[in-house]
Amino acid sequence: MLYPPEKSGIKSWAEADRPREKLLLKGKHILSDSELLAIIIGSGNKNQTAVELSKAILSAYENDLGGLARMSVPELMKFRGIGEAKAIGIVAALELGRRRRENEGMNKEKIHSSNDAFEILQPLLSDLKHEEFWVLLLNRANKIIKKQQISMGGIAGTVVDPKIIFKFALDYMASSIILCHNHPSGNHQPSEADIRLTKKIRDAGNFLDITVLDHLIIADQIFYSFADEGKL
Repeated sequence: MLYPPEKSGIKSWAEADRPREKLLLKGKHILSDSELLAIIIGSGNKNQTAVELSKAILSAYENDLGGLARMSVPELMKFRGIGEAKAIGIVAALELGRRRRENEGMNKEKIHSSNDAFEILQPLLSDLKHEEFWVLLLNRANKIIKKQQISMGGIAGTVVDPKIIFKFALDYMASSIILCHNHPSGNHQPSEADIRLTKKIRDAGNFLDITVLDHLIIADQIFYSFADEGKL
């Protein structure tokens, strides 16, 4: 009678193949995404090692860390072997990564191009399942005074009141502003409503002597710039 072979755990692997030991011996950059995730979750389940479970989790999100970052604790707990503590650990680790990218963008301080604005705003908006509208307030030297959330909506859109935008701009004595919102659908092209709103805010800004430098639409890793496309 044949019996299935016993599952081989990580501890039985060669030392160089264990994620923690591999990190210590060869450095963090040599590890794959699944190996890094395995270190976070610590252990697998009855039928999978931590690395195998990590590969299964990443595969479910098409090996896209951005997709994984959008998952909630209850969604991650659907994987066998991922309890609440492990799910919270994954969410916390990915949030730290997002904040690091946000801080790196803020260190630029001065906006020279649409890509500079994208690098600052993308960490805030790329992983969301709903729409949010933000504004960057700038001084005369195009340095950031403040980044401000204006509204939060659903999957299909969010309501934006230009009066709220310019209240913040006036309160902080901004000389110019950059508008930004995300499209959770992944389509970065502006809708007719986006175009109308941009023109409305631009015209109001001209009246108040507050220049609308750009309006970015972010869809994960790509963006649309009204300024780059000559729509301002």
